[in-house]
Amino acid sequence: MAREETRTTTRTPTPTAPTTAPLTERSSQPSTSHAPRAGAPSATRAWVTRLLVIGIVLSALNLRPAITSLGALLEEVRDGLGMSGSVAGLLTSVPPLCFAVFGVTAPRLARRFGPGAVVCAGMVAITAGLLIRPYVGGTAGFLAASALALMGIAVSNVLMPVIVKRWFPDRVGSMTGLYSMALALGTSAAAAVTVPLTQALGGSWQPGLAVWAALAALAVVPWVPFVRQRGAEAATRAPAREEPSAGLRVTRSRTAWALAVFFGLQATAAYITMGWMAQIFRDAGVPAGTAGLLLAVTMVMGVPLAFVIPRVAARLPHQGPIVLVLGVCGLAGYAGLYLAPAGGAWAWAVLLGVANCAFPLALTMVGMRARTGAGVAQLSAFAQSAGYLISIPGPLLVGVLYQHSGGWGLPIALMSALMVPQMVVGVLAGRDRTVEDEARR
Repeated sequence: MAREETRTTTRTPTPTAPTTAPLTERSSQPSTSHAPRAGAPSATRAWVTRLLVIGIVLSALNLRPAITSLGALLEEVRDGLGMSGSVAGLLTSVPPLCFAVFGVTAPRLARRFGPGAVVCAGMVAITAGLLIRPYVGGTAGFLAASALALMGIAVSNVLMPVIVKRWFPDRVGSMTGLYSMALALGTSAAAAVTVPLTQALGGSWQPGLAVWAALAALAVVPWVPFVRQRGAEAATRAPAREEPSAGLRVTRSRTAWALAVFFGLQATAAYITMGWMAQIFRDAGVPAGTAGLLLAVTMVMGVPLAFVIPRVAARLPHQGPIVLVLGVCGLAGYAGLYLAPAGGAWAWAVLLGVANCAFPLALTMVGMRARTGAGVAQLSAFAQSAGYLISIPGPLLVGVLYQHSGGWGLPIALMSALMVPQMVVGVLAGRDRTVEDEARR
């Protein structure tokens, strides 16, 4: 009896154990089988994120050398192609014109092909344009090849804030600062190195401009996987639900208009600076190499500040105070250019470099004035396209005033006058609100 009880108690766990074991295996089996599938998207997202950061930085490095390298050699290009001052002014107005015309197409292209694929195509266009334009011969060919490169810059300009908002929604300030810093670095490097490179390559301006195509070609590489893997972005995108953009009319938003005008006026100042500042110093008796370095100083100020300002701006509910500080620096720099262009050249270059940091501030506000990636895409396209349209007359008008007045007094007065409304609309654009709240039907 005792044996039978013992047997019973011994047997009782026996059926239980097998029953429990399979249950345990069944409950853990899905976990084991799903682990690779759950881990794979995470690993893929991490890999894609790292590739995106590299692509963003390399692309940003290429968003201005096409312009500042030309600014450093503008006198040589004018002589080589037989340009008048007015035609040279037209040449400095081509960048904002292309940005306005082609930038507006970026959201539609991104919806059809994906932002990564469009940026990749943009880098290819920059490479081809920079490589071709010095050797086509004649002003018309030079302008057409420049337009090709600027088309690539235009779509990339618009899509950078979109990519940052979509992939780094919690790090808009820091990521905007990163690519703004890279953009400023590429801008200043082209201004500083183009003249010495030209001299090292034999003194002809053609190879001095064409050499920047190599940097653009390098920027194509990180975006190639986004072209070959059409669905990669949708499959590996960081999980974030976005509100649909249907019914959003950005043109109904006062904040969007303020941001567009602010963007346009700061772009006017930036392109006048990039296109004409080196010439202002050269006309004041500063050697060509030093004038290029002064332009580089103006551009290089954006390297640290373009990283700091977006981070600070993202923490503030209102970005108006930053707008005012930058505007005051710009007014002081213009006053110095008028009163003592050669005597205080380095100080004026620094002050105007600080003022030019309105560009990364504007990009940061684009990311902050919309709640969703779709809203950022529409706001970025509108603000940049309308803004660049506003900026088109500025560099051209400076060239006309310079040619007909024979000096820089009137052009500098124009630059100073434009800084005042820039400060006003910048304060309005910096208010804590979103275009979705203002523009929804």
